[in-house]
Amino acid sequence: MTYQEVIDYLFHQFPQYQKIGGKAFKPGLDNVRKLCSYLEDPQNELKFIHVAGTNGKGSVCSMLASIFKEAGYKVGLFTSPHLVDFSERIRINGEAISQYEIIQFVEKHKAHFDQSGASFFEWSLALALHHFKEGKVDVVVLETGLGGRLDATNIVTPILSVITSIGIDHTQYLGNTLREIAHEKAGIIKEKTPVVTTITNPVEAVEVVNKKADEQQAPIHLAPADDHYTCDLLGAYQRVNKGVVLKSLEVLIQSGVSVKEECIVNGLKKVAKNAGLRGRWEILKDSPKVIADIGHNYDGVKELMTQLRLEKCKQLRIVWGMVADKEIDRIVELLPIDAKYYLSSPQIQRALKQEELCPHFQGIFDYEYFPTILQAYENALKDSGSDDLIFVGGSTFVVAEIISDFF
Repeated sequence: MTYQEVIDYLFHQFPQYQKIGGKAFKPGLDNVRKLCSYLEDPQNELKFIHVAGTNGKGSVCSMLASIFKEAGYKVGLFTSPHLVDFSERIRINGEAISQYEIIQFVEKHKAHFDQSGASFFEWSLALALHHFKEGKVDVVVLETGLGGRLDATNIVTPILSVITSIGIDHTQYLGNTLREIAHEKAGIIKEKTPVVTTITNPVEAVEVVNKKADEQQAPIHLAPADDHYTCDLLGAYQRVNKGVVLKSLEVLIQSGVSVKEECIVNGLKKVAKNAGLRGRWEILKDSPKVIADIGHNYDGVKELMTQLRLEKCKQLRIVWGMVADKEIDRIVELLPIDAKYYLSSPQIQRALKQEELCPHFQGIFDYEYFPTILQAYENALKDSGSDDLIFVGGSTFVVAEIISDFF
């Protein structure tokens, strides 16, 4: 099989939740335990930092991986979804798993996986764990997919659990209240394993996380935001994520992990390079200035719009698309009225189509709808002067289509 044939097979045989939604979502640990047992339980030979949360997971994971690389560790990194290519999800010291390794793994195990009933995410995790075991990594930074308690990644026993934030997202799977969502995220807390979190509100979320930590006799550490260290991830919201990373390192260093100060400084300055992270307040172009960010739920968009208002420009132009299962009305209320909107739908089944998206903008915003995200972006560029600003966002998949085709 060629690499493209393998990828086509994976997407067809094991549909992605990110692409189609609930039909691909299989909560519970039975399937992934069976997959890992078949692969001789690679997770039992690895050390993990397990990261859950509504926002900030990817950034925190990538910062940690970058710092560990600078400190001389061989570090595995598992994140999702990918922006351009599947291989981005699985990295060792920033290097994505090779196409050859993916092909070999699929060809060897295809018959078993066809009969497994596994989801795309479960299959991806099994591949990642196998890759990290074969690569003899020192530590794995592992991002949850959805939630935590029933997420496939929760088969691991970590040396540290991290919960970045609690907010409303994926309500049909995690619950409609912050208390219910906090219960799912707190499900990664393990017995006597330290927990780092930045959660100080809402009160009900704090109560749930603290109760779970008490039940597990897991020491919990609150991470304040950081304004001291420089990071190449430019979003103002990264000060919170930096705080989580620094507190995590403090806890790990106290347990005997060796990370020097200079490695922290250098690691935070090289996150994009060392971990391959993109799409977080990423400047894609200078004239006109183009900024892209994958923030897509209410809390994430609120942070983005706060920062966007600080940008000076003659005309703000926003390329925007969304997927279903978000708080559309609340999110649209956050968007600046004085911007010109270039609306479209990413090329996935979960995308909000024209008839679902445009009514939320009608009569309030100056907007136009385009058949594709790329056409929306091209028209925004065509209309822009050098002093204008183009923001690309609303969904991971909107940003992915721009990065994939232009950058």
